[in-house]
Amino acid sequence: MDTPTLSRTPVITIGTLYAQSGQFAASSLPEFAGLKFWVSQVDQLGGVYVGALRRRVRVRLVSYNDRSSAKLASSLYRRLLTVDHVDFLISDFGSVLTEPALALSMRSHVLLFDQTGTGPGLFAANNPYIVLCDLPTSTVWPLPLAQLLLHEHFHRVAIIYSRNEFDGAQDQTVAGLLTQNGYPPIANISVDTSELHYSGYLSTLKRLNPDAVLEFGYQGNDIAFLNELLKSSVRPRFVFTAFPGQLHQLLQATVGTAGLSYTFSYAVPPKVVHRSVTTGLTETGFATRFLHLKSGPVNFLNIAGYNTGLIFQAAAAGASTFSQLGMRAELNALSGNLRTLEGIFRINAEGAQTGETPGICELFPTKDGSTTIRSVGPGSQPGGQIKLGGFGS
Repeated sequence: MDTPTLSRTPVITIGTLYAQSGQFAASSLPEFAGLKFWVSQVDQLGGVYVGALRRRVRVRLVSYNDRSSAKLASSLYRRLLTVDHVDFLISDFGSVLTEPALALSMRSHVLLFDQTGTGPGLFAANNPYIVLCDLPTSTVWPLPLAQLLLHEHFHRVAIIYSRNEFDGAQDQTVAGLLTQNGYPPIANISVDTSELHYSGYLSTLKRLNPDAVLEFGYQGNDIAFLNELLKSSVRPRFVFTAFPGQLHQLLQATVGTAGLSYTFSYAVPPKVVHRSVTTGLTETGFATRFLHLKSGPVNFLNIAGYNTGLIFQAAAAGASTFSQLGMRAELNALSGNLRTLEGIFRINAEGAQTGETPGICELFPTKDGSTTIRSVGPGSQPGGQIKLGGFGS
């Protein structure tokens, strides 16, 4: 079932949430800033171009603060749909704050533009009302990581992961590939997503003496883990966490050079540059214009919010009917052909992203006392040789 076409709409209302405070604020707010930047850019042109209507239509963003609470997010998504009657939904950052929108958007027959909710359980064959815009599902993220571990002959790998869709999927992928190749993890430890104390787990790792330690969590988990790892006597030759590549400035400020140097993370824009685009600004163009509105370096989540807008824009321009399933059908048609500053947009039949795959990077100390990111793994642009065993030196 599809909703009626939006042929007479004077303005397109898009409902979204952001986290002003709490566990996810550091990721949600830059993503929200990127999305608002996209709205400002299209409205300067008179609105987003809707091909089926042969005219531009202005965009109005209706947004509420969910305070990083999935329970509050559920209530606010419902308000957007039943009180504000928005035309489309865009979810807040991550799987935890996207999941509450899932059943509501499907039941209301409103297309959900999922920004960075990458848990594979969010996607199903019977739900055409979701599309993942800015990253592949988290089962895909760590494929280059597993390949690098095998290539460098790491046979004693320990994994700590947070119990949620995003991190559990990464753990399953890496643990599965290592096991298939004859090297099952020597430790596979799950912790609560709110965990900020890792000393007990590090004591366990000290006894096991792994040569590689992977911690899959959100940025708060990464910050706590790296700080406690640095204070401990655990010194694996390879340390990996997920968010230094996405939120480099935040991790630099909260962990510091000693705790980041010679660790590994995911390589994403703007550190990975996709120069060939078919829609929207290049990374350089985005950084130049965005910095007129915001001070400080651009991070990946700024780009992700903007990229969500580009995906919406491309669907609106090409859809034969301006309706929920008309937009989704156009995204299916664009799959594999749309190139943005995040790479190739490619979705499967369930709306899950399979393009825009992160690579692997390593953080190196700089002469000015900070760190710099270099792409080193498969799927990234070449950035030089890796250095192993440097953490804590």
